[in-house]
This record gives sequence, structure tokens and C-alpha cells, in this order.
Amino acid sequence: MTNIKPQIDDSWLQVLQNEFASPYFLGLKEFLIEEKKKYRIYPPGSRIFAAFNHTPFDKVKAVILGQDPYHGPGQAHGLCFSVNKGIPKPPSLVNIFKELHTDLGVPLSPHGNLESWARQGVLLLNATLTVREKQPGSHQNKGWEVFTDAAIRALSEKRSGLVFLLWGSYAQAKAPMIDNSKHHILQAPHPSPFSAARGFFGCRHFSATNNLLAAQGQEAINWSLE
Repeated sequence: MTNIKPQIDDSWLQVLQNEFASPYFLGLKEFLIEEKKKYRIYPPGSRIFAAFNHTPFDKVKAVILGQDPYHGPGQAHGLCFSVNKGIPKPPSLVNIFKELHTDLGVPLSPHGNLESWARQGVLLLNATLTVREKQPGSHQNKGWEVFTDAAIRALSEKRSGLVFLLWGSYAQAKAPMIDNSKHHILQAPHPSPFSAARGFFGCRHFSATNNLLAAQGQEAINWSLE
């Protein structure tokens, strides 16, 4: 059987090629084939690797880690916390924008599409890249986490000076994979309404990221959305 090339940027394909050929990933593909026969799966197939395609490996400046894609119709499009234009902003994203406004004075965005962040080098990576409609967590522990952990480790090993924004205990559990002698790790509670008031609000991670990038002679992220 001819292997179909994954719909992922060549820079990432080169770094992660061993993952695509590994037994766990082949099992994951079989799982997804069966899932699609029975359920509606998000995001659409062409958007599963959108985080990698918007932010090539050598262009990554910062990493925001999420857990699961959104599971409602039209929401997930392959970038963590982000939704398509025209889709109501989920509560966590509303809180992200509130903190951004407090931190840097950025006007509250009329939409929730974060592609402009991704194009500037912010890897918006969910640990699990697919989900069943209306069933959060339904594709966890099927292999995606092994794949996305490999991506985090590759960034840690092969790049330097990246800023990792770890919001909430799930993202913070990834910290041991990151070499903090050559990268920057910013941690705060999750922006969810259940936890944002416990320290996400006031964390000032957006200005901190730009300050860390500037100190390395890199261009700051323009966090405003149009």
C-alpha cells in the first residue's frame, strides 16, 4: 500500500517523520477511520494539522498548549483556543482576551480566530488533535498525546529561546519535557471561568512573552486581532 503523505508542513514532516511510521500512529489512523464511519469528528480532516501548517517548525517563537479541540459545530479549526470567525467566542477565549486587554491594552476582539498569532510564530497546539462532536475528551489516550509530546520534545531539543505558555495543570504537566536551561516557561491557571480568577487574570503572559522575545533580538508578537 502506498503511504499517503500527511497534510502537514514539510518542516514538521521532517522532524516528526518517525512518528508517522510508528505502530501507535498507524493504530491512531485506524481508530480515526472507524470513528468517522460512526460519528461527526472535529476539526475537518484538512484542519487536523493546522497548528503545524500555520507555524512551521523553524518559525516557532512561542507555544500555547491546549488539551482538546472544541466539540461544537463549526468551532474547532485546528488551533487551540481559537474558533472560526462568526462563531461565538468560548468562555476561556473571552478570558484570554480580557487578560490581553488588561496586560497590553489590546482592544477586545470582535472574533475568536487566532490565525494571525499562529502566522507570527505562536504554535497553538492541542494535546489531542481530534474529538467526537459533543463528546469532549473522546479521542484522548488514542495516540495523539504521544504525537504532540514528540512535537514538544523536538522543539525543546532542536530550538532555543522559545516561550512556552502553560495554562492549567494539564499543560503544566508538559513542563518536564522542556529544557528550561534554554527555553522560557510561563505558568498560570487555566483561563476557564472556573479558574481564571485564581491567577490567570493578572499573569501578564502576553507582555512577558514579548519582553523575552525582545531580549533575544526577536520581533514581538502583535497580539491584536482585526
